[in-house]
Amino acid sequence: MSRKLNPPMRSPMTTIRRRAFLAGAAAASFPHIWIPKPAFAQQCTGRGGVKHLIYVRLNGGFRFTTAFNADVGAVYNPFGVATGLASGTEWGVSKLFEPSPWLDDAMGGAERRELGMKPVTSITNEMAVLATVDHEPTSGNADGNHGTGLERFLTGNVNGDNSISTMLNYGLRARIEAAAAEGRVEPPPFVLGSSGMALGAGKYAAYRPPLIQGDSFENFVFSDVSKLPMWATDMASEVDARMHARVAPRGKPAVEAYIASRESTAKFAEIFGSDILRIGNRSNEAVDGISNQELATMFGDSGSGRQLALALRLFHFGCPAVYLDQGGYDMHSGEEENLPGAMSELGMLLSGLNAALKRMTHPDGGTYWDHTLVVMGSEFGRTTRGTPFNSAGGSDHGGDRATRWMSMPFMGGMVTASGMGGKQYGVTEKAELKDDGRVFSYRAVAKTLMDLLCADHSEFFPDDPPIADIF
Repeated sequence: MSRKLNPPMRSPMTTIRRRAFLAGAAAASFPHIWIPKPAFAQQCTGRGGVKHLIYVRLNGGFRFTTAFNADVGAVYNPFGVATGLASGTEWGVSKLFEPSPWLDDAMGGAERRELGMKPVTSITNEMAVLATVDHEPTSGNADGNHGTGLERFLTGNVNGDNSISTMLNYGLRARIEAAAAEGRVEPPPFVLGSSGMALGAGKYAAYRPPLIQGDSFENFVFSDVSKLPMWATDMASEVDARMHARVAPRGKPAVEAYIASRESTAKFAEIFGSDILRIGNRSNEAVDGISNQELATMFGDSGSGRQLALALRLFHFGCPAVYLDQGGYDMHSGEEENLPGAMSELGMLLSGLNAALKRMTHPDGGTYWDHTLVVMGSEFGRTTRGTPFNSAGGSDHGGDRATRWMSMPFMGGMVTASGMGGKQYGVTEKAELKDDGRVFSYRAVAKTLMDLLCADHSEFFPDDPPIADIF
């Protein structure tokens, strides 16, 4: 885990570079996408075991001790601890996960139950929690700043130039290159909505992941560039060459990446134009054992629900990872009234993922549950500084332990197969949230995810090895 502090913060708006480009020769104005440059080959050195990753940011800072480390004092979790949990559950499950209104018959619950959805309290033994994840484990204070906290979550460091998804895409370059050598197109990781998770600089700029601002490909229209006249393709190539020659050396990687994105569009056109990715069509045709209509039933019509449905469809084409934001948890006021409803939506998505992944058949055998890992985090935890809620009935963020601990849930077949199901790693005592000595950095978590996906991470975070005492 890195112990080195970073330079002073800069504005988040300058840090989160807007690098989205329009894909296709005749695309609609939204969504946007960035196609990465093809990769170099290298040997896979990771542990492997995971073929697909769903990485979710709980948007705005999340009250982790209330949700996933709930067996603490009332000032940290004023809602209480859930009862009637699945056997073998050791982590602190919030009482807010007990209600399951989305399983009520009046809310379409009969269809969801038929599809395998259950209350979250019934599947808690299929989830594990890293209770003591921290940005800088040896720092004297937590980073409760929205700008720098988010930079740390997205890149591992304040002012980080490369996002975790870019590192993952770079680390998978051998896999993508091998597929290309066999004449196959293997999609890279995707980022749904948040450009901050698609940063890349220097030699890594060409590995920025595709960025989709939206939740489907339904507005994309692709032209067959092979049917363009020779003069048109020649003119485009000459413009590219002049632009490349004109820019300074430090700017060439970005130009090269843009040129590669246009070349890659034709390769990905068949995938992006597939009806399978048109999740809004509510088709009843089963793909991998589940239909778009069934996914819509399970995840609902929220933006994050549609993005999760799209993520599962991208996995059909071999996509290794999808990142997305969920919810809005920056509740400085009204949290006492509004957090239960927000947690209910989160519970529905967790239950829907659990059921959908188990229904979907994987081309490598078994189900997608067997090959997929779901992980959730945020830019920091939330605090009330010694009271159940602040004076406005909400929560804040500062430099204390409640802000520091981001208790991250992990769910998927590897969790249960490895005996992690229901376990908690890292313990905080109830009164002051003091840790037991097992503290994990976000960089170590990122390295662990890359390791599990068998991505080369040798160039990143040398002081933060993958976490060895889990999986």
